[in-house]
Amino acid sequence: MPLITQAPKGTKDKLPAEIYKWHTVEKITKAVAETYGCKEIRTPTFEHTELFERGMGGTTDVVQKEMYTFIDKGERSITLKPEGTAGAARAALEHGLLGLALPLKLFYFTSCFRYEAPQSGRLREHKQFGVEFYGAKKPLADAEVISLAADVFARLGLRGVRLEINSIGCPDCRGEYKRELIGFYADKDLCNLCKDRLERNPLRLLDCKNPHCREISHSAPVITRHVCESCGGHFSAVKSALSALGIAYTENPRLVRGLDYYTNTVFEFKSDSLGAQDTICAGGRYDGLIEELGGNPVSGLGFGMGLERLILVMQSQDAAFEPAKTCDIYIAPLDTPAELLGAKLVKNLRESGFWAEIDLAGRGLNAQMKYADKLGARFSMVLGSNEVEGGKAVIKNMQSGEKFEVDLGGDFVGKFGGVLLDI
Repeated sequence: MPLITQAPKGTKDKLPAEIYKWHTVEKITKAVAETYGCKEIRTPTFEHTELFERGMGGTTDVVQKEMYTFIDKGERSITLKPEGTAGAARAALEHGLLGLALPLKLFYFTSCFRYEAPQSGRLREHKQFGVEFYGAKKPLADAEVISLAADVFARLGLRGVRLEINSIGCPDCRGEYKRELIGFYADKDLCNLCKDRLERNPLRLLDCKNPHCREISHSAPVITRHVCESCGGHFSAVKSALSALGIAYTENPRLVRGLDYYTNTVFEFKSDSLGAQDTICAGGRYDGLIEELGGNPVSGLGFGMGLERLILVMQSQDAAFEPAKTCDIYIAPLDTPAELLGAKLVKNLRESGFWAEIDLAGRGLNAQMKYADKLGARFSMVLGSNEVEGGKAVIKNMQSGEKFEVDLGGDFVGKFGGVLLDI
């Protein structure tokens, strides 16, 4: 098959036969976010490269190895966004949203682009649902963001989702810890990626996927020994709030996030339904991000939730998706006068919110009925000269075979609606 008819590696089409699954997830995540007072924001697919270098950290794996970066025709360095937080923060700064009533609560659906080996549920272009809170510095805010994600999973009917949390402290806490990590790993036999990370970003050694490195990390020092009194108090208050909200959690002292903007609370939701790549939502606090981008200090926190992985978990657990919408009625005209009347009826039905179809391919009656079957049409109606002249037609229930005669004049749409209510 020629490349021109294949999607690029690491991308995947969302086809009509399965798009209802995406509609289900998007509808529920949006509804839950709105109950928390979040408002939707939509940011560009690409940003200036410096935004990610400054926001995410120039030494992170994402910035160093995984970004889709190019020089545009204006000689500007542009990057397809690898995650949603930096773009949302830039938009909040640019448009003065942080000068409005705080906390500012945002949510978004976005495509993220990372050049990495495609995995189950993690593609080079993947879809993400994200939530960002700005100006919410209390520990209760951390618990509320986590609660929002937990509510999404509950509404989707997922089972066996577990929450892991940790505190990675503030930059002052991490300075001494990084030095200790470097000392611990200095004489260890590490994979090439970890050797490269050792000086640039030693925290990332803790979540290396190489089995040998993972075994070594089990003995690595933990950051909780270095968390200052203020950061420790914040984390204790977060745990108390989670307990008060009835949200179960496990402390994982080796949980880190791979982006430099994270501070204090970090968390991940995991599912055993995904195998080794088990994280379906991850986030935390990033109190220094806005200041790093040139704004006044404003606290921030949020999460990203991969929709491909979420749908894979739902499918593996036979979770309920909202059924795909099907055609309400198919009108089969037999001649030109019937076609014109049928087109008028279809237009009226659509204006009232019904999915109505009429033949557009010049099929005979038998072929039209087969097509109506393929559409999953609930009802069908044949229009010929007798129906046009007599002003009446028969609506057939395609499942039961039951038939109803209706008047084509007057309030035909209302009468059809009455047929639907009667079944």
